[in-house]
Amino acid sequence: MIIVVGGIKGGSGKSTVATNLAVIRATEGYEVVLIDADDQETSYDFTQLRADRMNGRPGYLCTKQSGMGVRTAALQFSEKYDTVVIDTGGRDTTSQRAAMSVANLLIAPFVPRSFDVWTVERVMRLISEIMPINPSLQAIAFLNRSDSRGRFPALSMDALKDAGSELLAFLELTIGNRIAFGVAAAEGRAVPELTPCDSKAAVEMLSLYRYVFGSKTISEPSLFDMADEETFDAR
Repeated sequence: MIIVVGGIKGGSGKSTVATNLAVIRATEGYEVVLIDADDQETSYDFTQLRADRMNGRPGYLCTKQSGMGVRTAALQFSEKYDTVVIDTGGRDTTSQRAAMSVANLLIAPFVPRSFDVWTVERVMRLISEIMPINPSLQAIAFLNRSDSRGRFPALSMDALKDAGSELLAFLELTIGNRIAFGVAAAEGRAVPELTPCDSKAAVEMLSLYRYVFGSKTISEPSLFDMADEETFDAR
């Protein structure tokens, strides 16, 4: 399975999503490759920190790629590894298009701010341009880094629902703007690995993981027990 975490707008938390999915997937016992196709190299830096904290064993392979090299690397790794996760930058780049051309799934997080939500049409246009090359590509969107207060998260959710189409399915799943994600990243960990655990942050990320991979065997099943089953409906 080749998964791209992408979009058009920067600052939506793509690297956080990509690294957490890669770590959780590897923890499940799968062979995972994380491809950092973002010029900022956040996922690569995270993996280096994780390796330092884990005696040189981050649990998965991480590599930096760019341009059409992303497509070549993803295809090569997919022959030997169970899962390839690609972290792309927050722009319409050759790297992102190359990744989407071979991906099974595009994950597009949106921050509940007007400037971010307005880009959904551009994301759908990008998907439509890739579909002739990769007609099996599926794409999902959800709210990420969302504040619990105020009306705008709800308004943003309604806007994404209205914009949803056959090209881009909207998940009624929200990941909050929680300190735990920053703390975990600073320690080279996925948020479910934090001690003490932030159960809300862990449940949110594990909910996304289970939707993407359909997993029933997470190493901490009690976290899944806390999640609302209805959040896994696609539309």
